[in-house]
Amino acid sequence: MDLCALVVCPDQDSASLLALIQSELGMTAEHTPSISAGVELLDSRHFDAIVLDYRADQSSEEFLARLRQSSKNRSSMLIAIVDGTVNARPVFGLGANFVLYRPLSSERTRMSLRAARGLMRRERRRAPRKPVSSTANVAYPGAPELKAAVTDLSDGGTSLLIASRISPACKVYFEFALPGQKQLVRLSGDVAWQDASGRTGIRFLDVPQSSRRLIQTWLQHGDGLPASGVPAQPPANSLPRREKTAAVKGASFVSNAGNRRGELRFACKLGAEVYRLGDDVPNRCTLSDISEGGCYVEMPSPLSRQSGVEILVRTADAKLRIQGQVLATHPGFGMGVRFMFRDSVEREEVMRLLAVLATGPSRDEQRR
Repeated sequence: MDLCALVVCPDQDSASLLALIQSELGMTAEHTPSISAGVELLDSRHFDAIVLDYRADQSSEEFLARLRQSSKNRSSMLIAIVDGTVNARPVFGLGANFVLYRPLSSERTRMSLRAARGLMRRERRRAPRKPVSSTANVAYPGAPELKAAVTDLSDGGTSLLIASRISPACKVYFEFALPGQKQLVRLSGDVAWQDASGRTGIRFLDVPQSSRRLIQTWLQHGDGLPASGVPAQPPANSLPRREKTAAVKGASFVSNAGNRRGELRFACKLGAEVYRLGDDVPNRCTLSDISEGGCYVEMPSPLSRQSGVEILVRTADAKLRIQGQVLATHPGFGMGVRFMFRDSVEREEVMRLLAVLATGPSRDEQRR
């Protein structure tokens, strides 16, 4: 299953370099120097990525507007080429996932496209998900049965809103009723990712045939069916104030409005050091999941909410230092941190780390 990119770029040297690197990475590319021709291609076929030579002019703005309206490509990854003197933050605000600077460097372009390819492959593997509102009874070894809210569902997994963190090594057993169905779905799974707000991604493992039929029937025909019961939320007094408000209002958990696809999260076990801003005392910890916008830091004594922090991560492939802010704390477990990018380079470094996680097994820290 080849990945295909649309390259809208009038500069032939840049287009040739992009084509060469995309070919090295096993990607196919459709090149056009014309914005108007690029718009026509947006309307006619799907591309996994769009590479736009962005000039901050009317034609570039019109192209981005058509991209956001495109039924075939509004969820495609956007890679923008900009002048080296341009502040890239507004470009990210327009929906760009990566930024390349003119004149294009072979090494930097290759690194960025390799990272983008890893994320595109990950996104292609994701089964289509449908939002749902239901209640699940969740059980796993060493803990009493819990209530959770089912927020979306696919044939291969689900996303839960739950007040307690679940050990990534646990096998999770749960049951729930889908809207419009009286029979319960019963199955088991394991933890694919978790974040600081209580969201937990479950990958299905053992699914009885009867439960699989219920899921598939609902995915195909479930739209518009009345709910079989009142949607439940985790106990409100177990959630931080911000999550309480979101749970009561039934908020949609998409954490970055500038990211049209929502954030991809990756389970990992990355050794790290966390520093409170202004303090040079390291706190050894482990990152158990990471996304473009933040991470979960496992440590017995988390820092207080709203604290500014700096996280240092070393792997065999990279050394990453980035600042953030503590959004939520769970004493005895850890804390959720939102990244605070100082420039576009830091954002690209995080994206490259995500690409490494997307294309291989969970990474461990580099021995010091």
